[in-house]
Amino acid sequence: MTIQAEILTAITEASTIIIHRHQRPDPDALGSQFGFQKVLQAAFPSKNIYAVGDIPTDLGWLGQSDEIGDETYANALVITVDTANTERVDDDRFNQGSKLIKIDHHPNDDAYGDLQWVLPEASSTSELLVDLINDSAGLLKLTRDAAQLFYAGIVGDTGRFLYPATSAHTFAIASQLLALGIDATDVSRHQSELSRGLGYLMGEIFEDITIDANGAAHFMITQKRMQELDLDKSQIQPLVSTPGRLAAVRAWLLFVENEDGTYRVHLRSKGPAINELAKRHNGGGHDLASGANAADQAEVDVMIDELATLMADYK
Repeated sequence: MTIQAEILTAITEASTIIIHRHQRPDPDALGSQFGFQKVLQAAFPSKNIYAVGDIPTDLGWLGQSDEIGDETYANALVITVDTANTERVDDDRFNQGSKLIKIDHHPNDDAYGDLQWVLPEASSTSELLVDLINDSAGLLKLTRDAAQLFYAGIVGDTGRFLYPATSAHTFAIASQLLALGIDATDVSRHQSELSRGLGYLMGEIFEDITIDANGAAHFMITQKRMQELDLDKSQIQPLVSTPGRLAAVRAWLLFVENEDGTYRVHLRSKGPAINELAKRHNGGGHDLASGANAADQAEVDVMIDELATLMADYK
């Protein structure tokens, strides 16, 4: 039996299904979570199917989570989507169900769960889930609402089909979703629009980012500046790719200060793999897109030096 068939069997047998995704979600995390919830609700109207986790205000257009009690997890099937490791799962009750399934497209460094379907070469978890639906022999069917959400996830994780993981298969899946009559323009508008505060920050990144001779770059977003612009850290995601629009930048670190003085670090690259650097700092991810954490300014400085060395050695 294939892993996909095992997943479908587990879904068929469960009466309660709870879908989790990662903290500080992006469009793929939410698109895959809410899209899969809608598909399962359409296929199994008598089952209790929930999606949990905090929603950033700027991504509320993708959906709203369910509030459920601890008792709901008794005998429940729990599915995590788009979440590489257990530390990043939003809502730590994910391990209280009777079975845990991991569906993801990040490197499988943390092989958690009773069943795992992990395909790092996929553009997104949304793409993976459309494949699962297509391979379900009619058990699951795409609805228009679910297709809209999966499309948003694919657009988000491919950077509007610009990133290297975008494949011919990705375009075929996108075409299938478009054929269902989704509003692609609405998705593009939501993912392109910025609040005034984010617009100010984008301008500051372009003006003040530090770039060395080898294209290693870094920028710090402080708590003080976010407060001045009436922003919180959950709203920063749309700016993560901003430094890459500068031709001189080849790899970059975007530091976002947390309330306790620690830092969330977004790592991106146009060439050299940066995920090993992320792993050294309590993080991980894809070769060209990873996340990490820095405990203080000293660790921030270490990461800046490590990226500079990586770029100096890169051929």
